[in-house]
Amino acid sequence: MAQNATTASPPPGAGLPASPPDLSRRPRPGEQVIKAVLVLSAGASILITFGIIAAVIEPALHFFEEVPFGQFFATEDIGSREYRPAVLPLLVGTALTTVIALALAVPLGLGAAMYLSEYASPRARKWLKPTVELLAGVPSVVYGFFALFFVTPVVLQGWFNLEVNFTNAWAAGIVLGVMIIPTVASLSEDALSAVPMALRQGSYAMGANRMQTTLRVVLPAALSGVAAAIVLGLSRAVGETMIVTMAGGAVKNMSVDPSEPHMTMTAFIAITAQGENPVGSVSYNMLFAVGLLLFIITFIINAISIAFVRRFRQAY
Repeated sequence: MAQNATTASPPPGAGLPASPPDLSRRPRPGEQVIKAVLVLSAGASILITFGIIAAVIEPALHFFEEVPFGQFFATEDIGSREYRPAVLPLLVGTALTTVIALALAVPLGLGAAMYLSEYASPRARKWLKPTVELLAGVPSVVYGFFALFFVTPVVLQGWFNLEVNFTNAWAAGIVLGVMIIPTVASLSEDALSAVPMALRQGSYAMGANRMQTTLRVVLPAALSGVAAAIVLGLSRAVGETMIVTMAGGAVKNMSVDPSEPHMTMTAFIAITAQGENPVGSVSYNMLFAVGLLLFIITFIINAISIAFVRRFRQAY
């Protein structure tokens, strides 16, 4: 009994697994290299953006030294002897084709996203989502030929019996909308799928059906992501070149009739850049002025989108 009483007790912590070694201060192989590559990548994107601005703004400033703002935003080219540019018809053509594209892409894209997220089985979703995203890989020049030789003669003139020109805003806007459907559908589906299942289960527990849950619970919860998808599609529609150049026409038009040809800002840049424009001339510098205006419009759209997303973002 005395021997047992005098036996030393085990030290504290004996028999417990050893704590893992502290590796927070040890340099990991390649960590600094990876960090440097990431920093360089982020810095390169910023430098490229400023490089684009610098390349565009200098000729644009030379343009505005010769052409006042009022003449630049005129409704038509005035005078036959002197080249007097007008950008307002280009803005009308850009807005018209973009509105048509969004009117087609937003309902179809959101509908596809809601079906893939809320209704499709895992097997169907596995095949349908890559199929929708496959449209994003089609070259824009193929879309342009599709608009010229199918949408205009077969769909507009044949099925709907519309009197449209060979090049028109209807065909350009419709095919432009088809092109941005994958962008709206894929990003919106990701936003809808990120909504926690608990919100859906709570809605079902309150007696709501699947459609009510999708429209009144899931969609509002993913509103910021859906808005970002729509704005990204909008930005791509504004900046698209080949479709509007081939199918929209090369006429500066102030009319809002989609059956007529309309030249957009990107189409103007593409068409004018192919002609004979001496470096330093007014017509040459106008290319950069229109490009700068297009950059400003896109920047404003993205800034509004970022503010909207931050305002309505919900963290789960």
